[in-house]
Amino acid sequence: MIETIVFDVGETLTKDDRYWASWADWLQVARHTVSALVGSVVAQGGDALDALRLISPDMDIASAHHAREAAGRGEHLGETDLYPDVRPALGGLHKLGVRVVIAGNESARAAELLRDLDLPADLIVTAGDWGVAKPDPAFFTRVLEVAQAGPRETLYVGDHPAHDVFPAKQAGLRTAHIRRGPWGHLWADDPAVAEAADWQIDNLTVLAALIAR
Repeated sequence: MIETIVFDVGETLTKDDRYWASWADWLQVARHTVSALVGSVVAQGGDALDALRLISPDMDIASAHHAREAAGRGEHLGETDLYPDVRPALGGLHKLGVRVVIAGNESARAAELLRDLDLPADLIVTAGDWGVAKPDPAFFTRVLEVAQAGPRETLYVGDHPAHDVFPAKQAGLRTAHIRRGPWGHLWADDPAVAEAADWQIDNLTVLAALIAR
């Protein structure tokens, strides 16, 4: 029986539109340029932030983050950045007595912004809080620590096979791959994803029914 469900953040709970658009505006290039480059880099197995170095090869990403914050153009997350099924899905799981944890690869600042949204979650943490990021196995060791349940009683939900489904499965967790966002759609029909995922879902509201069964 699933006792705890842990959610990825980007393109699982939140839309990444604003994030990449803000980088495009900062670099003074067309927004579709950044989107296209991010998609190309990730599809080839790279890190999404590497796409920014294609535009500005000498840019130090960490320094750019600080510069954006200092200029008042740093990270932002609001209600409109959430997918519409997030609140009803998380609230429904709470009613079933499921422990709800949000744990993604975002910064510590993003964790603060998520907590400010007052989501129906028992815990919200990020890679920035922990100092370790997916797909490092240590990230999923931390996930199991905060899940307060065994691996087979813990479900990790995410859109990216290499960051979410595969490493969570290797850590012994149950997994759900959501067909959402570019990565969720890109790899939705991949046989390796279908084999690794306990469930493949199109929205978060179906999770309550899966748990109830």
